Amino acid sequence: MQQGREGDRVFLDRAIEAFIRIAIIAILVAWCFDIVRPFIVPFAWAIIIAIGLYPGYERLTQVLHGRRILAAVIMSLLCFALLLVPALLLSASLVGEVHTVIAAFSHESLKIPPLPDAVTQLPLIGDDIARIWDQGSSNFRAVLMETEPELKVALHWTIGVAGGAGVGLLHILVAILIAGFLLAQAEAGQRASAAFARRLAGARGVEFARLSEATIRSVTRGILGVALIQSLLAGLGWLAIGVPAAGLWALLALVMCVVQIGILPITVAILVYVFFHVGTLTFLGFLVWSLFVYSLEHILKPILLGRGVDVPMAVIFVGAIGGFLSAGIIGLFVGSVVLVLGYKLLLAWLHAGSESAEQADALPSTEEPAPQV
Repeated sequence: MQQGREGDRVFLDRAIEAFIRIAIIAILVAWCFDIVRPFIVPFAWAIIIAIGLYPGYERLTQVLHGRRILAAVIMSLLCFALLLVPALLLSASLVGEVHTVIAAFSHESLKIPPLPDAVTQLPLIGDDIARIWDQGSSNFRAVLMETEPELKVALHWTIGVAGGAGVGLLHILVAILIAGFLLAQAEAGQRASAAFARRLAGARGVEFARLSEATIRSVTRGILGVALIQSLLAGLGWLAIGVPAAGLWALLALVMCVVQIGILPITVAILVYVFFHVGTLTFLGFLVWSLFVYSLEHILKPILLGRGVDVPMAVIFVGAIGGFLSAGIIGLFVGSVVLVLGYKLLLAWLHAGSESAEQADALPSTEEPAPQV
């Protein structure tokens, strides 16, 4: 009886000690997570950038005769030049247009421009469009008063997006700097990731790590890279031609390209607008530029990605939109990559489980047959 009580006391002491240790570790982990939480998204984006740029970085390192730090610096500067300069121009346009619209609503000075004569002369629909447009122009203040709550919500959301674009640029700046350091220490990073994957998933950890690297590189090149190039070039063209809110349209084009809808709907709408507001020669030049930007998807994707990433469109769509809503512009990229990566790893894990089950079923049975009576 006394030994039983001693055993219970020892068990209780060990349980309390284990609970205290687990609680301390949990508090420490939660505290560390709270400290590094602002850097999680930029760091994830830096890893994505580094993995996507690594093949080019390796070729540049060979050209520079093994000078890895110099190659990393050059790659970082190229990223700054190719991403930040156009993004700053479009973000300035986005913020400026949003502030202009909000000021116009605040002072009730927003005016609907007259409808071009070419639209009113369109067959079948020209008269109806002109009638609806005239009603909105003459009773705009009444319409504005009726929809004031909804308009305030929409405008506040839009200014939030515009402000988030500035924060996103800061995140991209930090991410490119971190990516430069990761590229300079690429070999050490590969060893660390392989060791972590082996520790996490055992013998198949290295295989999962290689799958993760290939998936991130595929999504970065074939989806995010093409979407970023198309939206930036299209936005610069819209900014040069004088399209109102060119930065906002470029942001919308970026979202639509990432979720695989494409830039065509926005391009057609802007072409219609430009057709009625510029000269014929200017419109033809802008049309050629728009066709070139649209064709980049069909030119670059086969080069960078082959036949594309073998994942359902819904996975990319949910990842991009969810990342955009949770983390802003940078989440648009990180969300799609992370969700596609999780999907591919889940498929690999399920495939590995099915292979193990098939191998177990194929093994001969070692049970002795039951004696027959």
